[in-house]
Amino acid sequence: MNILWIVLALVALQRVVELFYSTRNTRRLLAAGGIETGAVQYPFIVLLHAAWLASMAVLIPPATLPNWWLIGLYAALQPLRVWTIATLGPYWTTRIISVPGAPLVREGPYRFLRHPNYVVVCAEIALLPLAFGAVEIAIVFSILNASLLSWRIRVEERTLRTHRRSPPPFSS
Repeated sequence: MNILWIVLALVALQRVVELFYSTRNTRRLLAAGGIETGAVQYPFIVLLHAAWLASMAVLIPPATLPNWWLIGLYAALQPLRVWTIATLGPYWTTRIISVPGAPLVREGPYRFLRHPNYVVVCAEIALLPLAFGAVEIAIVFSILNASLLSWRIRVEERTLRTHRRSPPPFSS
């Protein structure tokens, strides 16, 4: 097996594990009275990530050797991804779910960045194809991702503003 396939398999495995964790959290949040917003965006986001991985699998010659510095930089992003997921814990999901009365998270990477997971994803979408010399894939998917994220962040920010205006959980 070549390096490209190993890297793509590891990234795909990571995404699948995250989707299982997200699905479990989503079910729990919805059962606790959570409200999903932006559901129409979700299939586009999943399609974008699947197409990103598939485009690299199809368009990058399998024998292409990576730029190990860029692979290292990609790997260096993973602790921030894990920190973000761990900070949100049972509230982390790939969907936008608001639970009335739940506190807004302002610790971990959220002390420094408003949307740390999106920062990681933007960097990953550019870095991985660049690591294998696929500049066009990096550019196309970065533009598509930026378009989707600008839409998603607007919806998420609107949801958070509404969440902040809701009464505290034990108000009288």
